[in-house]
Amino acid sequence: MGSFVLDLREIDRTHFATCGGKGAHLGELSRINGVRVPPGFCVTTDAFKRFMRNIPSIDEHLDRLAGLDPDDREAIRTGSAELRRVLEDSAVPGDVAAAIRDALDEAAYAVRSSATAEDLPTASFAGQQDTYLNVVGPEAVLQHVRRCWASLFTERAVTYRLRNGFGHREVSMAVVVQQMVFPHAAGVLFTADPVTSNRKIAAVEASFGLGEAVVSGLVNTDVYKVVDDEIVEKTVSAKALAIQALPDGGTREQAVDPAEREVPALTDAQVVRLARLGRLIEAHFGRPQDIEWCLADDEFQVVQSRPITTLFPIPESGDQENHVYVSVGHQQMMTDAMKPLGLSVWQLTTPRPMAVAGGRLFVDVTPILAAPTSRAAFMDVAGKSDTLMGDALRTVIDRDGFLPSVPDDGTAQPIPGAVPATIETDPDVVTELIANAEASVATLKNDIAAKSGAELIDFVLADFQELRRVLFDPRSSQVIMAGMQATWWLNEKLHEWLGEKNAADTLTLSAPHNVTSEMGLALLDVADVIRPHPEVVAFLQKVQHEDFLDELDDLAGGKEARGALEDYLAKYGMRCVGEIDITRPRWSERPSALLPLILTNVRNFEQGTGERRFEQGRQEAADFEQQLLERLRNLPDGEEKAGEAKRMIERVRTFIGYREYPKYSMISRYFVYKQALLDEAGRLVRAGVLRDAEDVFFLTLQELHDVVRSGQVDDELIHERREAFRTYETLTPPRVLTSDGEAVTGAYRRDDLPDGALAGLPVSGGTVEGRARVVLDMAEADLEPGDVLVTAHTDPSWSPLFVAIAGLVTEVGGPMTHGAVVAREYGLPAVVAVENATRLIRDGQRIRINGTDGYVEILDAD
Repeated sequence: MGSFVLDLREIDRTHFATCGGKGAHLGELSRINGVRVPPGFCVTTDAFKRFMRNIPSIDEHLDRLAGLDPDDREAIRTGSAELRRVLEDSAVPGDVAAAIRDALDEAAYAVRSSATAEDLPTASFAGQQDTYLNVVGPEAVLQHVRRCWASLFTERAVTYRLRNGFGHREVSMAVVVQQMVFPHAAGVLFTADPVTSNRKIAAVEASFGLGEAVVSGLVNTDVYKVVDDEIVEKTVSAKALAIQALPDGGTREQAVDPAEREVPALTDAQVVRLARLGRLIEAHFGRPQDIEWCLADDEFQVVQSRPITTLFPIPESGDQENHVYVSVGHQQMMTDAMKPLGLSVWQLTTPRPMAVAGGRLFVDVTPILAAPTSRAAFMDVAGKSDTLMGDALRTVIDRDGFLPSVPDDGTAQPIPGAVPATIETDPDVVTELIANAEASVATLKNDIAAKSGAELIDFVLADFQELRRVLFDPRSSQVIMAGMQATWWLNEKLHEWLGEKNAADTLTLSAPHNVTSEMGLALLDVADVIRPHPEVVAFLQKVQHEDFLDELDDLAGGKEARGALEDYLAKYGMRCVGEIDITRPRWSERPSALLPLILTNVRNFEQGTGERRFEQGRQEAADFEQQLLERLRNLPDGEEKAGEAKRMIERVRTFIGYREYPKYSMISRYFVYKQALLDEAGRLVRAGVLRDAEDVFFLTLQELHDVVRSGQVDDELIHERREAFRTYETLTPPRVLTSDGEAVTGAYRRDDLPDGALAGLPVSGGTVEGRARVVLDMAEADLEPGDVLVTAHTDPSWSPLFVAIAGLVTEVGGPMTHGAVVAREYGLPAVVAVENATRLIRDGQRIRINGTDGYVEILDAD
């Protein structure tokens, strides 16, 4: 047919650049034996480019759109509408128009856009371009081809490209023109359950008439779920409307006869046949598909198939058995995607094997859940640390036959926290552990300094043995578990004996040796140095680069400010948001990240606040301890109970602060590794091996070792991993994931909540009302006294914000995760693991959080 028009039978998946995503997929579909695709052709991107070149003002319009802010909706609306008018009013070049006319016959057609950035495995643009049904006559087809070309510049499509880094010139538009099918029924088929992501479940949605009614959400659909040729779930809806074709072209909404509305659009046999067709298409493309289909004369025809881009990947197991995985990120309060170097470093750190999926790490807990003893111990700990994870795991355990049943043979893995800690309550143990860890990091810094090349990578790989020796020192684990178990004992017994809820929250205020809470208070001290110097404050408010420390010396008070900042960075500069990923930029690398926090402290607090707050917390804990002991002594067996409580209070205050130290030590070590590895990456760039030093972030440490030794790197592998990482960043990891791909969700199953309250875990007692500040990026936090921070998760880097807020709400966390521990030390009411909190609570709303009973109320919902 020529370069402007290609028959669908001439097209396959390699024609993406000329036929766009939809065209390439339809051409590929037409080649699958057993799949029927309506006949048609594709108006290629060559035709689109020919058309665009004919428009004199096109460059001016594209440049104007490229310069717009993605949040400036009015400017995007105006600019995109103006460009669409220009395109729709321009003539199709004669040679292009002739090629289109020659491909047409007397049939009615569906005219559909097919963009070159659409239906990609990594970026689904579904619904951002246009479809026109029942187009009759050559002139009408040409008119709608122009409209499809113009639909590349809808407000939504322009905004999407601006937000996701796609240039307006990077995408082209092809147009698919297919003979119309006038179906009895139509709909969509997902070869994986779109709700749970279970890959074994095919989900069918069906209604009468044209499928546009289903895709656009105009009608209630019949819904079927199919597993292994069996319908396992079926819902037949009242289908009041259908979209039908008009004799002279176009479509209209039409009421369905009341007697027919609750008649199934498909027979059960047709549903099973359709699910089989979906599996055939899925097998061809190698991944789950979102398929649009129609049924005419009892034959299914496929009018679209694209990958489902929202599914979370499944860890590779190497077998066909059932597996259950739990998220590491939910326990680490960092559920963001990690780059390959970060993943490999974490895998080398932990003694427990971890699987990678979607840029996250998961632990296969199938063997633990299979044996009764380890299952009971694990579920007890999981229920305490993350109620939603525990409930989700219970759902899987209760499924008949999903998990293997293994008898106890005494070889089950030990479950951290399941066995009582026997270490004596001795403060010297904590100080010794900290001193040993600091000495180990100091030795590392000295020994790594002269290493380079393969010797450096060998050294780093070998040093993980020392990292694990320090991190998993049996005494260190005993101290951590002793603090946690003392917390549980105090909360349980003091509630039983005195009716006190979460008493340990107050008893652990300002506990010693908590490096994370000390980090937040130390930033208040930095603000104390800066606050008296208006010139320094004004300068820091305008900083837009990372070399600002060098410029402070010329300002009044600047040397003092610089000294305070450098001292802070010397102790805490290895930290950052998402710090378990070694590739994340550290505060020492980007000190400007601290400035919003420092300036908030300068504005909101008086001199000496840090020291006063710590002392107030210590005194409040001491006073509360005395009150409790006096009340216990008045009970039957009171002296004995008071003695037990006294010992546990001493134990919790001795050990609970250390809970934060091992991670601080680990991150300190990571930063030493990172600096050395980036120095080596710089040498590889200078040698022409790498294009960019940060290319090493997309290699595992073992792969980097091979690159250093061979002097060769697979640039295509790095490119593929960069693209995959962009996709992973858009995905939300589940707490619990099965080998079927099902993201199993848990629930609180509570009936004690006020109407409309959002359930969560109570991790730091007290009730507070305040303005919700929904913050997804710590650098954008703008907090005032009395604000309640609402965010997805908080690792230790967020703790400096805690000094400026009245309460905390997170979507992820547990009683012993970092945010909870620090919130208790600061006396902040906190509720964690509140599902979808950042979406259900709007920034600026007034909310009440109950950190004692674990819920959040939205007070000014409208």
